[in-house]
Amino acid sequence: MQKPHDTTVAFIGLGVMGYPMAGHLSGAGYRTRVYNRTRARADAWVSEYAGAAFDSPADAAREADVVFMCVGNDDDVRSVAYGEAGVFGGLRAGSVLIDHTTASAELAHELAVAANRSGAGFLDAPVSGGQAGAQRGQLTIMVGGEPTTFEQVEDVLQTYARAIRLMGPCGSGQLTKMVNQICIAGVLQGLAEGLHFAERAGLDLGAVVDVISKGAAQSWQMENRSPTMARREFDFGFAVDWMRKDLGMALAAGRRIGARLPLTALVDQFYADVQAFGGGRMDTSSLIERLRR
Repeated sequence: MQKPHDTTVAFIGLGVMGYPMAGHLSGAGYRTRVYNRTRARADAWVSEYAGAAFDSPADAAREADVVFMCVGNDDDVRSVAYGEAGVFGGLRAGSVLIDHTTASAELAHELAVAANRSGAGFLDAPVSGGQAGAQRGQLTIMVGGEPTTFEQVEDVLQTYARAIRLMGPCGSGQLTKMVNQICIAGVLQGLAEGLHFAERAGLDLGAVVDVISKGAAQSWQMENRSPTMARREFDFGFAVDWMRKDLGMALAAGRRIGARLPLTALVDQFYADVQAFGGGRMDTSSLIERLRR
């Protein structure tokens, strides 16, 4: 890949993750073009960063060496990728399309075929680290695709990453992200039950976490979410609605490959309970609220 000032990138989707990720690309010197379905969001980005906003994904992608997509789900990806106004309407031969959306492995294969028809490379590259990681440029990126394509863009991805790894062929990034979400779901349910037990036992939650976090029970979730769980604060972070989307994909993939995921299925239903009492937009650590009711 050329130096940043000689490289044009397009970023499709300026949500809580895409907005700062595109900002890091601009800040690193890449010629950055952006598109967002809500134009006001793109205009706000241009007022904050060096770059240009476009009226369609095709227009944003037309001159780009690397095109990024970061939207909500499979259907959202298809809505910005296909058609004359979609990414493939402007994607040029020799470029690389990178999908940062947490989506299905099946969609990754579909997009790879479409990119190949355009003479472009494709990588599925979901991320972990949340909004805070995106803002700090400290995301973990799990990549699926061809090694030669990955090598072309690895330096660009480093712009907002703390760790990047090529996990295997197309779809491997999405499958790895499913593993990530499966593990997080189990850890959060265990943390919710532990803190709920401590509350019912009349223990000092801060003291409990302080001591057990020095031992084998320590986790990122404990360090970062237990204080807010104790204060019943959930108006931030990764929403329950999105976690259910991710767990649904993991469960579907598990059925397809014969992987048994009983705890994941159970926690998915617990999140359905949180949705039922209006917590769909609450952070995933809100599992504890289900136990408090």
